[in-house]
Amino acid sequence: MTSGASGAPRARLRDLLASEWIKLWSLRSTRWVLGLGTLAVIGLAAQSSLETYDAWPAFTPMEKAMFNPMTEAFSGLAGVMVMIGAGAVGALTIAGEYASGLIRGTFTAVPARHRVVVAKVAVTAGVMLATGAVAVTAAFGVSQAILSGRGVAAALGDPGVARVLTANALLAPVSALVGMGIGALLRHTAATVVTVCAVLVVLPMFFKPTVHQWANDLYALFPFYVWRTCLSLVAPRDSPALPTVTGSWLVFALWPLVAAAVTLLVVHRRDV
Repeated sequence: MTSGASGAPRARLRDLLASEWIKLWSLRSTRWVLGLGTLAVIGLAAQSSLETYDAWPAFTPMEKAMFNPMTEAFSGLAGVMVMIGAGAVGALTIAGEYASGLIRGTFTAVPARHRVVVAKVAVTAGVMLATGAVAVTAAFGVSQAILSGRGVAAALGDPGVARVLTANALLAPVSALVGMGIGALLRHTAATVVTVCAVLVVLPMFFKPTVHQWANDLYALFPFYVWRTCLSLVAPRDSPALPTVTGSWLVFALWPLVAAAVTLLVVHRRDV
């Protein structure tokens, strides 16, 4: 099959996927961020769990009753690191290509820009999902192995555990695709990374439940907020001021979908 007036063979999707895979891994920053980020998440889980193991005899009965072993496996700090790292990688997959001028060669070879975007989204989401799953699973295994020495470890089959692990792993692909969308809009590497950090982490960190339900509903539109106040908890609190599990999953789904649509629209309509 040919494309355009040139009669050049149309690039197959698997070829585009291979091309985007090579581009992603050719960035030295990708290897460093994903590799060191994974080790950092596991290290944080081990450190936190060891500290809890040592301090457990001094815990009060109330502290022991309220103890949540899942927070030792993946803390708020780990969540912040994952979102910033994944968001930055996602942003660089497109903002970096515009900044270097490589995007011109890409669109010359493949004039059908929507196919390039589809390949970018698929590769970035797949890599980030795999990375998030490995980091979260390893951190959970290390953490619970340590806590089992005190008899307070969580098991995969315990209520809510699988949901929390899934949400933790999804932070990476969700953040990466949001970063890609922002990168397509701004096309400036530094500005994109700063904006990604602000939108994904910095702004929602200051949100707290209020007496104004409209504000709570607004807060519940941010992935980090719904993760922190709902999806990261084995037993989420039932309160009108806090997001529901169903609503939180919808937020997790809508942000990357909207970001992918924005990327497709912007790349298709703007000149390089």
